[in-house]
Amino acid sequence: MEFNLAEKLAILKAIDEVILVDGTVYSGELNLLNQFMRMLKFDKNLLQEARDVDSKEALLILGAMTESKKKALSLILTEMANADGKVDNEEIHLILNIFKSVGIEYEYRY
Repeated sequence: MEFNLAEKLAILKAIDEVILVDGTVYSGELNLLNQFMRMLKFDKNLLQEARDVDSKEALLILGAMTESKKKALSLILTEMANADGKVDNEEIHLILNIFKSVGIEYEYRY
């Protein structure tokens, strides 16, 4: 799956927010981020650029992606939340808000 530059930045922005939302960056999260970046052929220099992207702008870009790209995003964010071995309420809340904002259907079970 190929992503354009705007999509890459928006995806990295969302991933970065999930990593940072609980206030701690775990090694498992960084390892998974590096794996995703290699798998999706994202340049490592994009992460800093993604941090400068406005969150609302990123959501608009993510919302305009195809359904298959949104599905990939949902899998990436879900895996990232689980990367440290636990999913915090802050991570759940953020991911569900992202899903809602970009039109990703989800079923939350607790």
